Amino acid sequence: MRTERNPTRLDRVFARLDREPERPEGLDIPRMSPHRMVLLGSTLVFYVLIVVAVINTSWLVRLDWQVMFFRPYQQWPELHAWLDYFVVLGQRGPTAVMVAAWLLWRSWRQHTLRPLLVLAVALLLLNVTVGAAKLGMGRLGPHYANTIGANEMWLTGDIFPSGHTANAVVTWGILAYLAATHRTRRYLSAVSAVVALGVGLTTVYLGTHWLTDVLLGWAAGVLILLALPWFEPLIARAEAWIFRVRESVRDRVRAYGRRPAAVPAPVTIAAPARRPDADEAPATRTPVGAAAHSVTRSPGHLSTSRAHASHAERAPGAPTGSRRPPHPDRVGRPTSASPVTGG
Repeated sequence: MRTERNPTRLDRVFARLDREPERPEGLDIPRMSPHRMVLLGSTLVFYVLIVVAVINTSWLVRLDWQVMFFRPYQQWPELHAWLDYFVVLGQRGPTAVMVAAWLLWRSWRQHTLRPLLVLAVALLLLNVTVGAAKLGMGRLGPHYANTIGANEMWLTGDIFPSGHTANAVVTWGILAYLAATHRTRRYLSAVSAVVALGVGLTTVYLGTHWLTDVLLGWAAGVLILLALPWFEPLIARAEAWIFRVRESVRDRVRAYGRRPAAVPAPVTIAAPARRPDADEAPATRTPVGAAAHSVTRSPGHLSTSRAHASHAERAPGAPTGSRRPPHPDRVGRPTSASPVTGG
């Protein structure tokens, strides 16, 4: 008796990958619910309070300086090598490539462009909002601070808010935002929050950001994730337009492939020149172009053309006798047929 082997988890994963790709139906797309609106408003208030506190050089600025003088990278130097690699999870280039590769595979499997378009919109909002805030407030980092206890604002810096922290929140939070089920969304939200929190604290440990930079970076990233449902109608229209363009191009390619092949033009072959008979006068040599032109004439013209002249029709003044030209070395025959004899 033969028993079948129970499929393992890896077998189930490969069986899932071997299925035909299909477009998901009834996908739970986040909407701008009242709960989300409350979270968005609260985060926006928190963002404004941090900015006001730093501009007014409040106790948060004093806390920034205390953490900077504490120098965590000197207190725990054994963590420095590992955290140098961990902070890469907040850099925009590597994280965008990793997440885009995953979302590209998912878009191909589900026949939808929504994951890639959501990532593109989120990164665009991140670059515009965080970049404008960095350049507008111009705060210097801990390594370039000039005056102890000052807020270091409007001094051509670009660290407020923290770009590493905001990018970690948005890039890894997109995976939770695009989750297909509520359970998966909860798990991915927890994972992305831990990664974003770790990246922000790592920048403080390395001394590249103030603590308030990290707080504002968290708020900036959360604002972008909470505002994404407002852009879902635009994303849907963009996806529909891209699919229409793709179908139009595909139809043109198919129509071009079904076009009949061009019929080649007939090739006219010149007839071989007829060798004249022995009793005919030598004909004048005709050029090739003229010969080809004469072949293409109609049969009626050939029937009405004059035949070659015979001996009887030659001109009266035509020479008679041998056609061979006289040769100067040739000895002529005697005019008399019999020899002259004597008496």
